[in-house]
Amino acid sequence: MTFKTTLIASAVLLACQVGHAQTGPDVAAEMRKMREEMRQLRAELDALKVQKNSAPTSVAATAVPPQSQANAEASLHVAQNGNAPEAPANAVSLFGYGELNFTRPKNNIAGSEATARRAVLGFGYKFNERTRFAAELEVEHAVVSKDDSGEVAFEQLYVEHDITDGLTAKMGLFLLPVGYMNENHEPTRYYGVTRNLVETAIIPSTWRELGIGFRGLQDSGLRWDAGVVTSFDLTKWPTDSADTKASPLGSIHQEGQKAKAASLGYYGALNFDGVPGVNFGGSLFQGGIGQKQATIASPNASVTLAEVHAKWQVSAWDLSTLAAQGRFHDVSAFNASGNGVNPVPNQFRGWYAQAAYRLWRSGDNSLVPFTRYERVNTALGFSGLGGLAPANDPDTQVWTVGASYYLHPQVVVKMDLQKYVNNSALDRFNMGLGFHY
Repeated sequence: MTFKTTLIASAVLLACQVGHAQTGPDVAAEMRKMREEMRQLRAELDALKVQKNSAPTSVAATAVPPQSQANAEASLHVAQNGNAPEAPANAVSLFGYGELNFTRPKNNIAGSEATARRAVLGFGYKFNERTRFAAELEVEHAVVSKDDSGEVAFEQLYVEHDITDGLTAKMGLFLLPVGYMNENHEPTRYYGVTRNLVETAIIPSTWRELGIGFRGLQDSGLRWDAGVVTSFDLTKWPTDSADTKASPLGSIHQEGQKAKAASLGYYGALNFDGVPGVNFGGSLFQGGIGQKQATIASPNASVTLAEVHAKWQVSAWDLSTLAAQGRFHDVSAFNASGNGVNPVPNQFRGWYAQAAYRLWRSGDNSLVPFTRYERVNTALGFSGLGGLAPANDPDTQVWTVGASYYLHPQVVVKMDLQKYVNNSALDRFNMGLGFHY
């Protein structure tokens, strides 16, 4: 077999393996297999280089450029870590995703709406085999101006460096490893036209902070994350309860925009992927929100958010569940100082259970119906108000039933129906198109 033919065959085999890793679960067994294939590929390359040096010039002229090996190794890194696609050294790579949605409320046809919900343009640069840069620029609702509801923001902007083969550090603006959706929120990677309620109202996906983080990977399938980042700002708490009930943390996030950093945040996460098709884990965040500001009555206020999650993919089934709970600390004085119109709650919580089944598959096409039940409450208990504290609202309960039709693993058409158990006025039909590249 010629040098060129051997390289092409090896690259095709590796590409198939990487494509499978990106669309299936990140399991340790698959990673070990891919690492072994890389070792074999490197051994073959070394042997072929020896043959090349002693071969006639005409044979050497047909060789594949040396960056082919760099491409293969970069692809392996993506499969192992689930990060943005990488280019060979000294080259720029492009990636991103988009989603376009249509919503029709069951009891308010005039409220039907269509929007280009998100378009994310990502780009990366690989300085060498261990150091990379990545950024994602997000445009919401297509048009941005002072009179429109659109928004432009950097979703991520960081440098990442492999300290060792199993330990990576990143610094900059990045997504926290909390739950399933915050880091993996492309529309092709979740069921339903819109993101689930728990991972938007309780976990404010997409939640990013400025700071430094570390990730460790082990052959056993254990993955850990830890870091120090910016936190939230209580002075942004609005008097309008609509925003805070939609997402308490989302209403006071800083998103890397001149973020107050007198009080930082600390996070840790642990996941296990050592059994094929199985993932379980959890995360914890603790951060200051008062930011030591003398202008508010609770300068030392803080928040804690914890979540646990589990996923089981077996045969055609994809089953998952997640529960999250947050608590605000030392906010009594803030509420008592005149924030009774929209007080800060003591806690907020939610959970969901979801089941999906791949009903049909032919080549790149597949049909996956699913159902999900969610239960969320964003304001439970209030302190500092005495007898004036408002009563707790009942939990929001939502059933979502729908299907995803994949034209390709990276292109999906979605439809679903949402039923709000305790507020039928919110019942709706959703349809959407999503893709990532």
